[in-house]
Amino acid sequence: MIELTAAQVAAATGGRLAADPDVRVGGPVVVDSRRVAPGSLFVALPGEHVDGHDFAAGAVAAGATLVLAARELDVPCVVVDDVQTALGELARHVLATLRERGDLRVVGITGSVGKTTTKDLLGQLLRPDGETVVPQGSFNNEIGLPLTVLEADESTRFLVLEMGASGVGHLTYLTRIAPPDVSVVLVVGSAHLGEFGGIDAVARAKAEIVTGLAAGGVAVLNTDDLRVAAMAGVAPGDVVTFGTIPAADVRAEDLSIDRTGRASFTLRVRSGVAGTDAEARVPVTLGLVGEHHVTNALAAATAALRLGVAPDDVAARLSDATALSPHRMQVTERPDGITVIDDSYNANPDSMRAALRALAVMAGRDRRSVAVLGEMLELGDDSRVAHDDIGRLVVRLNVKLLVVVGEGAGGIHDGATQEGSWGDETRFVPDVESAAALLRDELREGDVVLVKASNGSGLWRLGDELAAADADRMVGGDRA
Repeated sequence: MIELTAAQVAAATGGRLAADPDVRVGGPVVVDSRRVAPGSLFVALPGEHVDGHDFAAGAVAAGATLVLAARELDVPCVVVDDVQTALGELARHVLATLRERGDLRVVGITGSVGKTTTKDLLGQLLRPDGETVVPQGSFNNEIGLPLTVLEADESTRFLVLEMGASGVGHLTYLTRIAPPDVSVVLVVGSAHLGEFGGIDAVARAKAEIVTGLAAGGVAVLNTDDLRVAAMAGVAPGDVVTFGTIPAADVRAEDLSIDRTGRASFTLRVRSGVAGTDAEARVPVTLGLVGEHHVTNALAAATAALRLGVAPDDVAARLSDATALSPHRMQVTERPDGITVIDDSYNANPDSMRAALRALAVMAGRDRRSVAVLGEMLELGDDSRVAHDDIGRLVVRLNVKLLVVVGEGAGGIHDGATQEGSWGDETRFVPDVESAAALLRDELREGDVVLVKASNGSGLWRLGDELAAADADRMVGGDRA
């Protein structure tokens, strides 16, 4: 973060100063006292299980010079009415200051699926051209986004932000903190339907990243998704589209998928998109597994092109890009001949279908496909039908063994049973430990195993264990 005095922090947050006004904050802004470094600002957030105020003294002892707090403490602090809101105001102030001082460009990325992979890809496309800040993991909410903004300093040229929403108005809040120069919308899908109340509400919420653009900003929209494409109507400025249909400004042509599930295509860039009058066609071969990553790659490519990266460089960097965030289509080839696809970070019907199709491609006709599926959370009234549909898709894709984990995912088991004349091909187990025990007996050389569920189901623990080099290290067994 840029260096600020305690007085400047108080002014930016509307807080009351209970510290020497000349105390300087120059280290990282943190909400976890274990991450304090010399000069840190410690943000004392009240939590569901712990209260950050209880750790303020320890944070100062570890090197923090100032605390942002909701009540006065026996340490140097700025006292505010609402700590989370104040964190956002501080980030807004710092970003505005940086924009006044230099040529900082902000990219905001949203969508029901693919946000984290797209921001990881875009970071790899932009870093060779300048200092780039990209959030760790999925820092995409009212706390994570301001913390990411506050990582930027005078050397930062590109600030890539993932913007998540679980209701109408959430992206308006985030874009007020960090108005994007480039807003990217990937897909309007069925994630969080229970919180939004319907697919049309999801579309309205995602469109807020377009209406929240900075002056002169550009909207980068997926023309393959009709709800996303319609957002061009609310864009305050330029619109550039990406997709696989001929109308897209940045398009994937001649798309093919190899046996490892990796996509190759020709990246076609319409004249004028990359700042030249010439149309460009350049080959790309992705290192990421799954055809659905083509959308993410096209989105990242389009944003990078608008930020000045040449088409040849975009194609070369895309082809070299790797998966950076864990539990997102991570592929492990185990020494015992079993391939594990760990996509257990999150799940909704769209991403579940994409992962199952990738499993079918990778297994082909000569390897056994195994799908270990848990609950898709936050689907509201549509949950039972959505899980049933996934079970039926498993049968249609000819997956050889289905393991359904947990009561919340029971609809997958029911759908598979009703779609096909299945017996032992589908198994229901109550928890992760039971799934691990079953797989310990069932898996054999040559199997391709997909692990997929919402993060809250805990199935990521099974993903970690299955990917371990020693096949005996399974959930419920001894840990090395």
